[in-house]
Amino acid sequence: MSVSTLASDQAICTPLPVLGCDVRVPLVTGGEVTYAALDYAASAPALQRVWDDVAAYAPYYGSVHRGAGYLSQLSTELFENSRADVAAFLGCRDGDQVLFTRSTTDSLNLLAAALPTGTRVFVFETEHHAALLPWERRADVAVTYLDAPRTPVQAVETLERALAAREPYGPALVCVTGASNVTGELWPVRELAAAAHAHGARIVVDAAQLVPHQRVDIAELDADWVAFSGHKLYAPFGAGVLAGRADWLRDAKPYLAGGGASRRVARGASGEVEVDWHEGVARHEAGSPNVIGAYAIASACKALTEAGFDRLAERERELIARVRAGLAAVPGVRVLSLFGPDAPSVGVLSFTVDGWNSSHFAAALSAEYGIGVRDGLFCAHPLVRTLVGAGASAEGECGSADEGTPLNAIRVSFGAGTPDEHVERFVRAVGELVRDGAKWSYRTEGGRCVPV
Repeated sequence: MSVSTLASDQAICTPLPVLGCDVRVPLVTGGEVTYAALDYAASAPALQRVWDDVAAYAPYYGSVHRGAGYLSQLSTELFENSRADVAAFLGCRDGDQVLFTRSTTDSLNLLAAALPTGTRVFVFETEHHAALLPWERRADVAVTYLDAPRTPVQAVETLERALAAREPYGPALVCVTGASNVTGELWPVRELAAAAHAHGARIVVDAAQLVPHQRVDIAELDADWVAFSGHKLYAPFGAGVLAGRADWLRDAKPYLAGGGASRRVARGASGEVEVDWHEGVARHEAGSPNVIGAYAIASACKALTEAGFDRLAERERELIARVRAGLAAVPGVRVLSLFGPDAPSVGVLSFTVDGWNSSHFAAALSAEYGIGVRDGLFCAHPLVRTLVGAGASAEGECGSADEGTPLNAIRVSFGAGTPDEHVERFVRAVGELVRDGAKWSYRTEGGRCVPV
């Protein structure tokens, strides 16, 4: 199906207009409905403001940093101004660096590559795989995995014990999420940062699910680094950010070897190639940068700041309460949580439904109601296994409609571009599916549950 068959004139979504707000999609039961995009935790729709800014720049596209022409100089200025805008958005301190990457995953792999030899990394099993896995790639880095805590206080206490017991006492890094991509729950970042620093460790915050929903101030959090992705911050795919302290990054080998990262390259007396590398942000940004991606992130940062995070967060809390109340009224629905139903959270909830395969349920929401959610393990397999009480050997595939309830869940997520009607339709659809069952037949195809 082509985009042209789905797109229509854009209407303003509250409180910020996003692309695709009026896209119409077909239902298997007949007719069309406005698509309800409720998978923001995977990728939020781009803000109309961001798209307009990128479109306005596109005719002036040029090479970056080393071009003498007017468009090259304009693009270079735009790129570096975007870096400054992101730094302001994050409340970066004097001396902090903002590096543009491809994504949160890329940012954390970059930091992993920059760790001093002998660093011990402490990471909770509750992390997204982007934060859980990069550290194991370093043979000279040790990783300690911490069990899932059941309260914020327990998270801090668990970390303090692990840091105090580490041997030998050398460089250490704590990696923690700001908001869970499974439960939406906020983690006690300030307290964890204080515990890390009290024990001579540093802390990096996976802020991918935090920056779209709440103001993130790296100095106020006392974090050493934060990482996030543009595509969760209402910007198009393809760019991310790693922001924070410069010293470990300055002392590490360049993340990529190539043009831009090198300051001087020459042949040595014995025929070898001798390289002097840059020490600033260019050291880890080899190659032609994603100028449009960086500019899109900066545009989104400005749009969210101007809209006011307090106003956005207040409306989001209302939507969260509406979804929670709606799900609580449906028999057999279990909302997943580490810290309990009253824990502060962003607009991300995961749940299971008794007697339903989550893939089947998500497919029915899409095909019969035009609602897009997520199902599966959400690239956080250990956390979902913990939340549903499953062992490491439990089946984790999506499965077919008639395979009962293997290990997976359904995730609904929303944000600044979500109309009230999308949330209301979702709550109504969950109730109808549980009460009446699916109206259509489904089968497994390519690992996904799809309408027959």
